[in-house]
Amino acid sequence: MNLLALPAFADNYIWMLHDGTSAAVVDPGDAGPVIQALDRLGLELRAILVTHHHADHVGGVDALRPRLQGPVYGPASEALPEPVHRLIEGERIEVLGQVFDILDVPGHTAGHIAYLQAGAGAAPFLFCGDTLFSAGCGRLFEGTPAQMLASLSKLAALPPDTQVCCTHEYTLSNLRFAAAVEPGNARRAAYEAQCQGRRAAGVPTLPAMLGMELEINPFLRCSEPEVAASARAEGATDNDALSVFTALREWKNRFR
Repeated sequence: MNLLALPAFADNYIWMLHDGTSAAVVDPGDAGPVIQALDRLGLELRAILVTHHHADHVGGVDALRPRLQGPVYGPASEALPEPVHRLIEGERIEVLGQVFDILDVPGHTAGHIAYLQAGAGAAPFLFCGDTLFSAGCGRLFEGTPAQMLASLSKLAALPPDTQVCCTHEYTLSNLRFAAAVEPGNARRAAYEAQCQGRRAAGVPTLPAMLGMELEINPFLRCSEPEVAASARAEGATDNDALSVFTALREWKNRFR
């Protein structure tokens, strides 16, 4: 199975899985890059997976329907271009012979879901939309800090070799924030240098490895003393994970 990151807009990625004959795409906010890839590689579009309702994730769905030979999957409770096969946590779907578990991960939006490749074998793919970014997490447009913290904790418990396929190239800006939160983290500094090299070469920083995220992403490290101390300096009332996370997310909102 091949995994491609198709650039869209200023900093989006539309993820494409293909086996050389058939393809599935995740969060196609723009149909153009998908159609170009399908034509270039001679692929048939068999499925569309949607994580949440924002326009930069669903804007290309209807334009792709004439090419689509299969379902559109999406979250159960969000407004999406119909028809959609609605999904909730605990369900499984099969796409191109790959089985995916559905996870509810509210926070960025109220009904956000993620798709986790299930089964043994190669490192699993996680299509997590705008919930978890490399070195960051999504803004809270509809959910609460408690919801997002619970969603991130759910993702943090997945196998460390999980390939995190998030949908924005925010890594370097997120790492600048991570450096302000946890300046003593040597792993973060080394990872930033690696990511700078990838971007200089025109290569995506994604997918990220979950094991690395556990070492460098401040939103997954709320119990670390340096992270908690930085959060207290920005308004956290104590070392409780929710208080630390809430202060970090509000700090990130205004960070430049």
